[in-house]
Amino acid sequence: MPDKKPFQRLPLDACPVNYSIRLQPNLKSFTFEGSEEIQVKVGKPLSSITLNCCDIDVKEASYQGDGASDKIKGEISYTKENEIVTFTFPSEIQPGNGTLSVSFSGELNDKMKGFYRSKYTSPEGEERFGAVTQFEATDARRAFPCWDEPAVKATFDVTLVVPKDRVALSNMPVVSEVPMEGDTNWKVMTYDRTPVMSTYLLAFVVGEYDYVEGKDADGVLVRVYTPVGKKAQGQFGLDVAVKTLPFYKDYFQIAYPLPKMDLIAIADFAAGAMENWGLVTYRETALLIDPTTSSANTRQWVALVVGHEIAHQWFGNLVTMEWWTHLWLNEGFASWIEYLCVDHCFPEFDIWTQFVNQDLGRALELDALHNSHPIEVPVGHPDEVDEIFDAISYSKGASVIRMLHDYVGDEDFRKGMNQYLTKFQYSNAFTEDLWDALGKASGKPVQNVMSTWTQQMGFPVIKVEEKQEGDNRVLTLTQQKFCADGQLPEGCNSKWLTPITICTSNSPKAPVKRILMEDIETTVTMENVKPGDWVKLNSGTVGVYRVQYTPDSLEAMISAVRERTLPPRDRLGLQSDLFALARAGMVSSVDAFKVAGAFVNEDNYTVWTDLSGSLGGQGLLLQYTDADKDYKNFCLNLYRKVYESLGWDAKDGESPLNAMLRDLVLTKMGRCGDSDVVAEANKRFDAHLSGATPLLANLRSSVYITVLANGNEDTFNRMIKLYDAADMQEERVRISRSLGSIKSPELKKKVLEFAMSDKVRSQDTVFVIAGITGSVEGREIAWQFVQDRWADLHDRYKGGFLLSRLVKTTTENFVTEDKAVEIENFFKEHPAPAAERTIQQSCENIRLNAKWMKRDSAAVTEFLKNQKY
Repeated sequence: MPDKKPFQRLPLDACPVNYSIRLQPNLKSFTFEGSEEIQVKVGKPLSSITLNCCDIDVKEASYQGDGASDKIKGEISYTKENEIVTFTFPSEIQPGNGTLSVSFSGELNDKMKGFYRSKYTSPEGEERFGAVTQFEATDARRAFPCWDEPAVKATFDVTLVVPKDRVALSNMPVVSEVPMEGDTNWKVMTYDRTPVMSTYLLAFVVGEYDYVEGKDADGVLVRVYTPVGKKAQGQFGLDVAVKTLPFYKDYFQIAYPLPKMDLIAIADFAAGAMENWGLVTYRETALLIDPTTSSANTRQWVALVVGHEIAHQWFGNLVTMEWWTHLWLNEGFASWIEYLCVDHCFPEFDIWTQFVNQDLGRALELDALHNSHPIEVPVGHPDEVDEIFDAISYSKGASVIRMLHDYVGDEDFRKGMNQYLTKFQYSNAFTEDLWDALGKASGKPVQNVMSTWTQQMGFPVIKVEEKQEGDNRVLTLTQQKFCADGQLPEGCNSKWLTPITICTSNSPKAPVKRILMEDIETTVTMENVKPGDWVKLNSGTVGVYRVQYTPDSLEAMISAVRERTLPPRDRLGLQSDLFALARAGMVSSVDAFKVAGAFVNEDNYTVWTDLSGSLGGQGLLLQYTDADKDYKNFCLNLYRKVYESLGWDAKDGESPLNAMLRDLVLTKMGRCGDSDVVAEANKRFDAHLSGATPLLANLRSSVYITVLANGNEDTFNRMIKLYDAADMQEERVRISRSLGSIKSPELKKKVLEFAMSDKVRSQDTVFVIAGITGSVEGREIAWQFVQDRWADLHDRYKGGFLLSRLVKTTTENFVTEDKAVEIENFFKEHPAPAAERTIQQSCENIRLNAKWMKRDSAAVTEFLKNQKY
């Protein structure tokens, strides 16, 4: 890693108690004027006060002690690289209370951080701008000088001066709205005082919006703000929020602390959403649902994101991490409980099975790399914060909390959570504070167990040896760190305190034994397990570990997969572990393909999703061999049965999961070039374009990808036309992310130009570029493009997580050492600190691919060529 920048937190000899802020954004010149009066508590005699400040021009600063008759004016000096401003006073400020008054101006930037401008189109088609905020992690300092650290909490009185025909919102309800003296084109909006809170959770939005509203069971007013004329698209999000607030109130046994909860869709937005207290901001695609054109996938995504952000209102906002080192606790916790909440509100999504694929799966994949990092990363300089908004903080964080919840039990977990939130409300906490509360509530060694999961990187693979002794099965379990390349680093002696659950063919759905594995090796005796019965570790795939069985043990479980007597989460975990072990060279890849063949009767959407991901990973590598066609035939044969049972058209009353499975299967078969699927997709696409039979939302993605993957320039142009005509952001994202499936290299280059054009929102560009990387040629074109346009791309995304996403998707699937070196050299010459770790992870992945090619590609090619269907 590069040398960390020296960093010191702000001195706290002067601390804010209350900020009274007045801001006037100018939506034409993209600037704002501001003033603030900060009630300050001074602890010792001071000659200067230092605050955070970035891209703000301070005009004047003065201090007046309570009871003093005069203001003393400060001299203003900036330290740009540390984002601070210091006010130095001619005479010493004495301990006690006083007021720091500051006037300043700033820019409404176009970088989607701080106080920034967001472009939208009015119902009449006119281009307009609003002003919105995104302060996490360290960008409140771009809107007003402040102590911009999560532990320096204060109350806020906000006043916004805005054009009279605009909606203006902040965290709290409006207490007064009056025309501005001297210029009635403006109005002055004053908002109620906030609770004691961190700066990163403050928010302001100025723009044009409609809203739908409702009240939750406890009388909290909930509103969803939508673009003008799109009120109906806010209804689903409103229903979710109205159900979710009382769910969390009951779960934590603490009432929601604010009088209102606003959810608002923002046109230009870098993340998915942001949990500002009482005013949660979302990308349009994470909040708006059109009753006719939104797919089941999008509904589920909106439900999860709303569940995630509302959980933060307690966990993060009421109790906040003491410093960014503990960010994972905020995000990991919210990423776990969003599933609990959606499972409660929408049991039909079988969402916990999807957790195993979406969160646990992503975490295990990244965390097996030598360039991973522990969940808890010491963060100093704010530049380092962006980098830890990754799958380790969110997905591994959520996965270890799920394992902990299972280990502690729901009742004690809730008891501990309530004690933690009550003790630290309106203040800050460290990770250890939560372990302490859960340990006290459950009487279990939570602190000892969890520190092995959060303070060291990686996770174990548990190897299982079995021996039959009469009617008993004796298992010998050994643990070692699982490494993506199968090679333990020199001197590695990591071990984990691992909660292990075991189920058997007599009790496939519930564990018959639970142990805490504390040593490198342990022996477990399973009573009444007859010869021929299977035994499986990690019941429900709740544990954050992989399992390696002997070939005989695996063989015993294959029929349970084929007959589906093993529950879905266990079927999913079994093949996921096997493909990961095969990639690491610990088992044969041919064996993994053989086990994949046993899933021919599979009917579970999430199991198929995960298996498709496992096979797809192998498919990317096989593109570099002459087995690409044979691989596609293997997939077509595997999917044929589920395709025939689902067909193209929804059955009456089918579950949303079947709709999602149909989309998955058709997409896979379309990409693999199945002639029936391609013909039907083209037929339906033509009928959709002519207006004869519009495509249902749940079929659009698979049809678009299929016609593009098998299409020509005419197809491409028709798709762009469809994009231009689309009104719904969800549809535009669906089309733009599919465009890269087109085969022609010339058209792939057109996709890249399209991605950079102003037809595509900056936040979506990265995903459109990623769309072309699914083929050998596409990968080369995308990587060349990133190098050619690096200056533009870096300027657009530097310091944000979208840069890491761009680097990852355009580099990680190459397969040669030469390519890894080329990528490393490029980034030596063009440093990208926020993506540093991602670059290392990508190059590690490329080297893993190269190893696999050498070791396994010939055997897998041979196996696929010899398949008879």
